[in-house]
Amino acid sequence: MKIIDQSWGWEQKPTFPLEIIEAAGRTCYKSESAITENSAKKFVEMIIKRGHESVLEHASASVRFITNRGVTHELVRHRLCVFSQESTRYVKYDGGMEFIKPVWRINSTYDREAHRHWVMAMESSERYYQRLLDMGWRPEQAREVLPNSLKTEIVVTANLREWKHIFTLRTSKAAHPQIRELMIDCLKGFREAIPVIFDNI
Repeated sequence: MKIIDQSWGWEQKPTFPLEIIEAAGRTCYKSESAITENSAKKFVEMIIKRGHESVLEHASASVRFITNRGVTHELVRHRLCVFSQESTRYVKYDGGMEFIKPVWRINSTYDREAHRHWVMAMESSERYYQRLLDMGWRPEQAREVLPNSLKTEIVVTANLREWKHIFTLRTSKAAHPQIRELMIDCLKGFREAIPVIFDNI
């Protein structure tokens, strides 16, 4: 058994997203002649300020998340995305399972004891999963004993307007701590890679 931190990385970072958005948006006004080498940022700022965010849908990004199955249950509720997720039905976890470490901090003796119980539960899940495989159950049957903390990988593709919506919901203080920490870090990456669009979250 291995306990790991959740993470994310780019599968496909958008190339020239502001320029794509500007070219599409200026079609509405037939103002393509106003496009210059440096006009995209100002144009995108203007359309966001005016609330014309549908134009953001012309650019998209793909991200690979390594997280737990509880987080992916929340992610797949965003129906305007495309998802490809590691399948517990077909993947056979008989070479050592990985579990995602909870993000909440262990600050007291009580917390350390609770964490110890969590570790024991993960060990138990792995042990009983292996026993069921040994008794002839297929992975799709043995998975019934697997917990939300099981590590999974999911590739998510969405347009930039939908990513903005996801970050708004999943980085708020009302979001579950596990998805919130992952999405705050991901949002930082989007801000670095794509100017303007995510600045107001």
